[in-house]
Amino acid sequence: MSEIVKNREQLYKLIISQLRYDGYEDIATLVGNTVNTLETCAPSAKLFKIVSRSLSNESRGHIATVGEGIDLEYEGDVIVNSPPVFMYETCYVTAHKAPCRVACFTKDDRLVATGSVDNSIKILDVDRMIAKGISDVPVNESQPQSGQQMESHPVIRTLYDHSEAVTCLEFHPKLPILASGSRDRTIKLFDFSKPSIKRAFKSIQDAYGIRSVSFHPTGDYLLVGSEHSTVRLYDVNTTQCFVSSNPHDHHVGSITMVSYAPNAKLYATSSKDGSVKIWDGVSCRCVITFGKAHNGAEVSSVTFTRNSKYILTSGKDSTAKLWELATGNCMNIYTGATQHHHRTQAVFNQSEDYVLLPDEKHNTIYSWDARTGEKQKNLTTGHNNIIRCIYHASSIPAMVTCSDDFRARFWYTKGMTDFKM
Repeated sequence: MSEIVKNREQLYKLIISQLRYDGYEDIATLVGNTVNTLETCAPSAKLFKIVSRSLSNESRGHIATVGEGIDLEYEGDVIVNSPPVFMYETCYVTAHKAPCRVACFTKDDRLVATGSVDNSIKILDVDRMIAKGISDVPVNESQPQSGQQMESHPVIRTLYDHSEAVTCLEFHPKLPILASGSRDRTIKLFDFSKPSIKRAFKSIQDAYGIRSVSFHPTGDYLLVGSEHSTVRLYDVNTTQCFVSSNPHDHHVGSITMVSYAPNAKLYATSSKDGSVKIWDGVSCRCVITFGKAHNGAEVSSVTFTRNSKYILTSGKDSTAKLWELATGNCMNIYTGATQHHHRTQAVFNQSEDYVLLPDEKHNTIYSWDARTGEKQKNLTTGHNNIIRCIYHASSIPAMVTCSDDFRARFWYTKGMTDFKM
């Protein structure tokens, strides 16, 4: 009963904050007095964002559990409504002809792309994969398909324009464009709105193998990390390249990952030199350096939280870490998963309630409570080789795992209905 009361009080606070944000101060005060809310509720559009996401996902048959994400500064007792990773089930398996190394979702979580050492890229429809999994029997695309089944086949595009392994993928935030990077030292831009498309409409030639790409939230610029120590910023329209003019800003080892903050004010890079750097999104100057972020070990990944206040990193010291940018402090360390030989990123689930990281020793997915660091139950994946990539959707309980067993697995769970601690 106390939990219901607490949820209702939180709802009233959200309503009051939204009214103040929209300029209805008198009504907000009246509501506050009526429901006896004594605390000051700052103006906020959080309620509008939650409702908008919920309506969008409801129209697709999904249950949204996404709020503002993790914020350790203001959070008290947080009620976790998102399903833990061990509840996820495989809905669909797609196979490449060589190790599968990378995947990504579109911003609206409607499509997934996978990339492989066989130089190919596949684009898959998320709703079709979920539909395939309704029978509770994971579907493998290598199974014979009838004509009717082909019409609902999840793989909607197969792209070929790289001469070596595909190493990174990123969808444009607004347009039907997919960016890919490869060991062949090129970045390709594909317009996947055309059903017959196989080749890129634009190619950017770099001097080194590409490891990571990240679009600016507007889509106008593309951040690129390569086997070189200098991060590059490309104008998507002109392909003009920008780099920091200060040699002291740069890493001393090759870059492993690049990531834009959702608010576009910052971007982050991780490197084999063991450091993580935070850069000003306008001047391209380094503003923070986390030296020896993982005790001197190579840093495998870096990503921002939804509110751009924290970064999540992983390293070959077998840990994932949550850092607060305002103070430079490490807020949480997530331990247990083995990561010594291969680079694999740590990710949040859609609500940022959990941190996920593959274990290279047992090919399982480890998870932790993002706020407390408490270890959760592992997910047994069924992969029979190293998991090289994990990518979680931003608004639904779904993710993709890519493995050296040539396969990418799409995971999904319907929610908390059958979940009991």
